[in-house]
Amino acid sequence: MRQSKSERQARIVAELRAAPALRVNELAERLDVSTETVRRDFSELEERGLINRTYGGAMRPMSLEPALAEREQLMVFERERIASRAVELIEDNDILMIGGGATTLHFARRLAAERSHLTVITHAFSIATALASNPLHKVLMLPGQYDGREGLISGPDTIDALQKYRATRAILGASGVTEEGPSDAGTGPGLIYGAMMRRSAETLILADHSKIGRSSLSVYGVWSPQVSLVTDKQLPPAFQTHLMREKTSVLVV
Repeated sequence: MRQSKSERQARIVAELRAAPALRVNELAERLDVSTETVRRDFSELEERGLINRTYGGAMRPMSLEPALAEREQLMVFERERIASRAVELIEDNDILMIGGGATTLHFARRLAAERSHLTVITHAFSIATALASNPLHKVLMLPGQYDGREGLISGPDTIDALQKYRATRAILGASGVTEEGPSDAGTGPGLIYGAMMRRSAETLILADHSKIGRSSLSVYGVWSPQVSLVTDKQLPPAFQTHLMREKTSVLVV
């Protein structure tokens, strides 16, 4: 079946995760579209900062989201500070939905040490493993299709399962954070995070300063009074003003 433009562009970004560079002709054959279509996709993706165009092809930009194992080695100090601040907002007996990611993994490890009797719903094996070190927590693992690169479950079954739960808070990371909202590098996880926001009374977005002003593929939510951003540096004035207008809380550690 023919892919839609959004599906095709998501595939291009995914292909660049696997290979650092792609040729127009090679990708057109792989996607069963014309070279003109691929060039138009390249132009749009470059405008969004998701690829860098080269002569006859495209290459992966430095900002493209690396694998979870790589991200765990980056911004460790900043992520630890963000995680510590976020845990202060959690109370024993809360029901949480926690999305996958390097920052939320730091959060889960600290949560296991500092809180008790939580019910946690997650689609990330790393989050479940971290929380399982505290037997006083109850961890519910969502069903779906497994992504070994990210250690995440996603897909229609995951979305369906989320509809059966309500949570006190969703705790989510982001590949990018702009005035439009938090975003993720993957369309599948982005759909999960959007569903978690809708099924939770409040949402905490945990994002270090490198994500601020950076746009990624899948915008999964909007700013509102029910959303708080926890970060490690002051926001640009225009962004801060926008969040104040949306009545979104900003916690700078």
